[in-house]
Amino acid sequence: MSSCILWFLFLQVIHHSFSISLARGESEIDKLSLLAFKAQISDPPEKLSSWNESLPFCQWSGVTCGRRHQRVIELDLHSSQLVGSLSPHIGNLSFLRLLRLENNSFTNTIPQEIDRLVRLQTLILGNNSFTGEIPANISHCSNLLSLNLEGNNLTGNLPAGLGSLSKLQVFSFRKNNLGGKIPPSFENLSSIIEIDGTLNNLQGDIPSGIGKLKTLSFFSLGSNNLSGTIPLSLYNISSLFRLSLAHNQFHGTLSPNMGLTLPNLQYLGIHDNRLSGLIPATLINATKFTGIYLSYNEFTGKVPTLASMPNLRVLSMQAIGLGNGEDDDLSFLYTLSNSSKLEALAINENNFGGVLPDIISNFSTKLKQMTFGSNQIRGSIPDGIGNLVSLDTLGLEANQLTGSIPSSIGKLRNLADFFLNENKLSGSIPSSLGNITSLMQINFDQNNLQGSIPPSLGNCQNLLVLALSQNNLSGPIPKEVLSISSLSMYLVLSENQLTGSLPFEVGKLVTLGYMDISKNRLSGEIPASLGSCESLEHLYLDGNFLQGPISESLRSLRALQDLNLSHNNLSGQIPKFLGDLKLQSLDLSFNDLEGEVPMNGVFENTSAISISGNKNLCGGILQLNLPKCRSKSTKPKSSTKLVLIVAIPCGFIGLILITSFLYFFCLKKSLRKTKNDLAREIPFQGVAYKDLRQATNGFSSENFIGAGSFGSVYKGVLASDGVIVAVKVFNLLREGASKSFMRECAALTNIRHRNLVKVLCACAGVDVQGKDFKALVYEFMINGSLEEWLHPNQTLYQEVHEPRNLNLIQRLNIAIDVANALDYLHNHCKTPIAHCDLKPSNVLLDGDMTAHVGDFGLLKFLSEASCQTSSVGLKGTVGYAAPEYGIGSEVSTLGDVYSYGILLLEMITGKRPTDSMFKDGIELHNYVKMALPDRVVDVADPKLVIEVDQGKDAHQILECLISITKVGVFCSEKFPGERMGISNAVAVLNRTKANFLEGMNSYPPRSSSWPCRVQATSK
Repeated sequence: MSSCILWFLFLQVIHHSFSISLARGESEIDKLSLLAFKAQISDPPEKLSSWNESLPFCQWSGVTCGRRHQRVIELDLHSSQLVGSLSPHIGNLSFLRLLRLENNSFTNTIPQEIDRLVRLQTLILGNNSFTGEIPANISHCSNLLSLNLEGNNLTGNLPAGLGSLSKLQVFSFRKNNLGGKIPPSFENLSSIIEIDGTLNNLQGDIPSGIGKLKTLSFFSLGSNNLSGTIPLSLYNISSLFRLSLAHNQFHGTLSPNMGLTLPNLQYLGIHDNRLSGLIPATLINATKFTGIYLSYNEFTGKVPTLASMPNLRVLSMQAIGLGNGEDDDLSFLYTLSNSSKLEALAINENNFGGVLPDIISNFSTKLKQMTFGSNQIRGSIPDGIGNLVSLDTLGLEANQLTGSIPSSIGKLRNLADFFLNENKLSGSIPSSLGNITSLMQINFDQNNLQGSIPPSLGNCQNLLVLALSQNNLSGPIPKEVLSISSLSMYLVLSENQLTGSLPFEVGKLVTLGYMDISKNRLSGEIPASLGSCESLEHLYLDGNFLQGPISESLRSLRALQDLNLSHNNLSGQIPKFLGDLKLQSLDLSFNDLEGEVPMNGVFENTSAISISGNKNLCGGILQLNLPKCRSKSTKPKSSTKLVLIVAIPCGFIGLILITSFLYFFCLKKSLRKTKNDLAREIPFQGVAYKDLRQATNGFSSENFIGAGSFGSVYKGVLASDGVIVAVKVFNLLREGASKSFMRECAALTNIRHRNLVKVLCACAGVDVQGKDFKALVYEFMINGSLEEWLHPNQTLYQEVHEPRNLNLIQRLNIAIDVANALDYLHNHCKTPIAHCDLKPSNVLLDGDMTAHVGDFGLLKFLSEASCQTSSVGLKGTVGYAAPEYGIGSEVSTLGDVYSYGILLLEMITGKRPTDSMFKDGIELHNYVKMALPDRVVDVADPKLVIEVDQGKDAHQILECLISITKVGVFCSEKFPGERMGISNAVAVLNRTKANFLEGMNSYPPRSSSWPCRVQATSK
């Protein structure tokens, strides 16, 4: 008996030892798999620094093991700056239940070995750069609850096998390039709660079997190529709270009972399809609505009552054919007075008739956008409209409104865009309009307004557009209005009864691109100050009583494309400089001009010029059929010979004297320069070459931290005081490097600003080989460049390992810092300075994440730039350089503004302007512009989208995001005259930041078009 017990105990010990040995072996597999995972990561960041033999692998960062078996059950390395591919060895972590790798830079395909993770419940690979197809065998992970593949570059079709994941609750594959049809097998996802496939290339219809998913609450397939009708079965999923099918090709009608069968619906986004029929009256039963987006469809009929929607924030019904032009078309507006949270109401571009009701004065004081334009609305603007104190967009254009503009409009202190054009309004423009200093666009074209233009408009120092054409305005043009330096897009005052002369203050409109003051009664001469409007591309002064010669100052308008001075009383000769401008059209007809017509430039094209009605012109190209000009010489030939006999010897002697003088002067200057060369080159404290060599350990590769336009940058420690510095060594073999050194010295000697890099000292001497050596020593920026933070796979400072993640407020702060630096250079230096090479790698961040603009190697003082065309060296960097530089235009501050706009858009989207996706006419600017405002989230950096999707103040974040994006779009317009001035950009961004930090209630994206809807007179 005792021998049996001993034998039993022996077997137990053997079994236990075998179990321990087996467990140790399996644990060793986990450890080796993790090391294989790390081996696929290039330049592993600090997050993986603990992955070594000094710690058990269960204590490695991001790794969680089970208590019982010491096997890896969770691997969470999200937002860790990982760059590389996902190792197939990941499939060996057989106990893994959670794998989170989102917000990194993984590339290549998702390994097929992922199917071995049969215990896996959460797989999140979003916001990386995975390519290829979704592994079909991922369906073997039968315990999956959450599968997130969004924000990658996945292609191919959705695997039909995904339908077998009966436990799956969340499936997100938005922002990829997936195509094909939605597999019918998806009807078997019996536990699914959320499906998000927005922004792909899915085709075909939605399978009717989707209606079987009774737990589905979030269904979003917007921005695909889906077609067909919305299946009736979808309307039977009573759990749905978000239904988004926008930007597809669906047709057919909506279910008339959808408000009854979808009682929990909060968001309905079906805009930009081909849906037709009536808007269901049963929507009133879905009382939880926060957003209804129906725009850009083909609906008809009237809008049903919406009385029971207390949480409604957005109602967007633009361009869908609603209304019959009848008196009761707007009756639904009365029911909206109960929607106390309403923030955006867009019903423009329909067929609504009737009188504009006074009830709009009782709408929510949170209302920020109200666009009723392009309808058949009659009546007057209610005086109580001043109650809507949060309005920032008011669009009533292209209707049949009468009466006057109420003075109470001055209470709308947040108003930015105000459109009343194409109505029948009369009376005067209220002076209270000048109280709205936030105004950016005013369009009152095509009305019957009278009286004078109020000088109080001069208070609107953020104004970009002022359009008052085709009215009966009279009196002089207020000089205060022409002193609005922010006016950069349009100033349109044509077809009025304005009198007096064009004020001298017009020269303050230095960023204006379009000016039309034609068909008035202006008199006097063209002011010389007009030549200061260097951004003007279109100038129309025709149909006035202007007199005197064509001002010589117009030669400064190098951007000018269209010039119309016809039907005036101008006299004198046609200036030859007009042929030197890059004009596309020139109309000088019906004046009193005389003399010879130039033959160069625009004068070579008879279809581009008009000079008729000037009786005393001669010469020009043959096609003009003008008489030949008579010679002005009246001296006899004998007299001419005598002059030549005397003049030639005298001129020869004079030339010898001048040449001798210049030779001795230059020789003396050269000797003086040789003597004082070093002192002249370095306006800073000097530093010896040997000290810089010692500080950088012989300019070793270990201290190399990047390359600039004309040299390399090294990290160093000055032995004299232990200060850490960045040393920029100029490559003097490269053409322009020495000149770049002098430019930076000249610039940084005279400019000081908290958002510009600070130069500490400079060196101009010889190196150990006796060759010329030049270097500048800057403050070291511990947080590297903005480039490194936006694109973390290109690390600039290797010792900085913290995750390179910028949230929205950090990006906004950096945007403001850079704008402040440019504003200082452009507007607050003794001589305006253009940086000429603004890009993320030239924006450096200190320990407090304050941005500093650096690299002034291409800088241009504008007094210098004004006398010559920009050279190749001044073009800047491809993608950031302004388009006009590519055709030889002169350097200007507006070129910097363009670069700044592109930089802003890169900060918002996370995409470089040279990204491979930008081809076939699509550029970063129009890629973003087309997304504004409704789809800005679709083009935003996925890291910012997470803030919108998960933030408790999502709408506030979204408002801030849209505002910054609009500034980027405005600044990066193709034509200089259409760009926002940098001072105005600073003002808008500071206001955006203040609103964001004060926690103001936000509003959803604007549904009106952007950047503006002004309809300037076409010439």
